[in-house]
Amino acid sequence: MSEKQKKYIRFGIAALIYLLVVIWIGNYWLLIGLGVVYDVYISKKVNWAFWKKRNGKNSAFIEWLDALIFAVIAVSLINIFLFQNYRIPTGSMEKSLLIGDHLFVSKLAYGPRMPNTPIAFPFTQHTMPLTKGKSWSDLVHWPYKRLAGFGKVGHNDAIVFNFPAGDTVVVEEQATSYYEIVRRTARELMARDAYANQASKTKDYYMRQARKEVRERNHIIYRPVDRRDNYVKRCIGLPGDTLQIEGGKVFVDHKPVPENETQQAVYIVSTNGTTINPKAFERMGVYRSDQNMISGSAYLLPLTRKNAEAISKFANVTNVTPVFARKGEYAPHIFPYSRTYGWNEDNFGPLWVPSKGAVVSLDTSNLCLYERIIDVYEGNDLKVEGDRIFINGEPADSYKFKMDYYFMMGDNRPNSADSRYWGFVPEDHIVGKPKFIWLSIDKESTGLKKFRLKRMFMRIR
Repeated sequence: MSEKQKKYIRFGIAALIYLLVVIWIGNYWLLIGLGVVYDVYISKKVNWAFWKKRNGKNSAFIEWLDALIFAVIAVSLINIFLFQNYRIPTGSMEKSLLIGDHLFVSKLAYGPRMPNTPIAFPFTQHTMPLTKGKSWSDLVHWPYKRLAGFGKVGHNDAIVFNFPAGDTVVVEEQATSYYEIVRRTARELMARDAYANQASKTKDYYMRQARKEVRERNHIIYRPVDRRDNYVKRCIGLPGDTLQIEGGKVFVDHKPVPENETQQAVYIVSTNGTTINPKAFERMGVYRSDQNMISGSAYLLPLTRKNAEAISKFANVTNVTPVFARKGEYAPHIFPYSRTYGWNEDNFGPLWVPSKGAVVSLDTSNLCLYERIIDVYEGNDLKVEGDRIFINGEPADSYKFKMDYYFMMGDNRPNSADSRYWGFVPEDHIVGKPKFIWLSIDKESTGLKKFRLKRMFMRIR
């Protein structure tokens, strides 16, 4: 076989792969790129790798630079279309996923998203490593588009997604949602007036003042969908489901959701006045940071049901009792932040999860459930004047949803900031499905014990 024939065979293979990718993406303007593929393999009129000589020897620096550029481009494409690494930063999914677990996240499971902000510094989510400035450019912004994948989100799937309430960020307090900071500030302003015996004002007044105060005191930034923090939780509610939590027990469409073996709740563990051996906690995987002694004879511990049963059999343990918020006890930090509903983290709902194309009746009593979807996630101009609702300038008593939504919860229920706190997860925020743990590092151990070898390459369920 001649060199010319080999050249055309290589071009044919590359052109076929490129054509299949174009069909997958669905943007046929990209077919223009076939001309580039032809030039790279056949005509060679343009030196596309302009940083190095096409003919002649290049310096070692140029060769290394060429290898680095190729690696960055290859890994970036892999991260967009195939898979990505994600590290567990918090204990919200314990004991299913532990702090320090590194996950292999499949983008193909539900279909990869085309990036909203394609111009960005490689391998950064939203912040430059040294300057701490934003790592993306606003010059180009693509609308949401998801390519075909191997499946759809299912009940009980562990999901990596962009934090829905992460569009607006207080730089000085990034661990807390901007919206919760505003609500917290509004509650403080209300309490301040009550303490000073001043007349109480409307909720809208306190929220306006809180927003003004937060923005005056802090540096506020905006992040597009694909540049918001990545979270990992378990999908409890699918589009069209009706979800309810009663005494910590979750129901979907009136059917109880089976507990995961690794799911945790908070327990009060009472003893006869003696302490529990720290080695016992270590064997159970209860971190030192979770071992809260609330008196000389009682602990407050996050435990799986299995661990709670095991501790109850200790000779010096007298009682093990789960702790739940009381029904009807209003928690102002719980979605939808309304006394009308009076929900808390352990008694929540019933709440219907919106689905694409479904129509919901609207009035001022239930608008708090869907206002962020209408106004922010689906980009409408929402206004309320008295008892009247206006969407894009038109009076509205109903709304048709443009996207599917999901309800996510962490397995470590008492220590998970999830949909109970900030509401629904839109479909355009779904990143991918974690498949297995490829590396696990224990922050509380030293030496080689830091590496949890038993967890490496463990499948995620």
